[in-house]
Amino acid sequence: MQPVRRTRDLIYAKHDGVALTLDVFQPARPNGAGIIKLVSGGWKSSHEQITDGGWPEFGYTTFTVVHGSQPHFRVEQIVLDIDRAVRFVRANARRFGVNPNTLGITGSSAGGHLSLMQATHGEPGDPRATDPVERESSAVQAAACLYPPTDYLNWFADGDNAVGVGRLADYAAAFGPKSATPEGREALGRLLSPIYAVHKTQPPVFIVHGDSDTQVSVTQARRFWQRCQEVGAVCEVRIREGAGHGGWKELPDDTKRMAEWFDLHLLGKKPQVPFTFGIVSLPRGAGRS
Repeated sequence: MQPVRRTRDLIYAKHDGVALTLDVFQPARPNGAGIIKLVSGGWKSSHEQITDGGWPEFGYTTFTVVHGSQPHFRVEQIVLDIDRAVRFVRANARRFGVNPNTLGITGSSAGGHLSLMQATHGEPGDPRATDPVERESSAVQAAACLYPPTDYLNWFADGDNAVGVGRLADYAAAFGPKSATPEGREALGRLLSPIYAVHKTQPPVFIVHGDSDTQVSVTQARRFWQRCQEVGAVCEVRIREGAGHGGWKELPDDTKRMAEWFDLHLLGKKPQVPFTFGIVSLPRGAGRS
């Protein structure tokens, strides 16, 4: 395996007395595109969790982003921090040999949620901003993520609002005081659920989810795919039968398929097995179809 060059602790934002950083992993043979990998589980993030995710093995320069953790930082603020991180990566992409117009984003669980928030909410920069980073776009060109929350208003079933209550009661602090009332939960659920921001021109989205996940229901992925179909957005969902909230042995194979998604949409490289742009179910032990 060729060595990967690591650049540590680039500061992409400062606020509330905290410096937020990312690390860059450069492969020996880069393909010219970049992957933004979000370090997030339960909207907590730490430097000890940083890895390159294996993306340099596929030729991708990887920007591994650490965000402020809840409960000190609420989910609303974390979403804004990720937006800032994408702008920072684009502003500095050429420094690391990356085309700023070929950026993908990935994460798992809360990191998957933040990836989809960015995919559905990416915006142009402000050409009048004094900060050059803020002049850059926060849009990504493709997303591929694992078991992401997509709809907090319908967590496991229709009408199952989980904003700081029910199955997500332990995360009340992450949503903040607005989640104390039904009206607040409804507003936050819409604001923080990427499904309500799906639009036709968003980047292509690939989701992998286990159908035995007891933390984030597989209906989250199914609902998101259905909404994409309704507006004409590009999406594929890969459901791993019998898999829970991560950790299944076929995960490396699913990651390879995610890499092929990025290859297709960032590099124009067609996979040997075409994507269906539908919902694909695979039993445990199945291959790369």
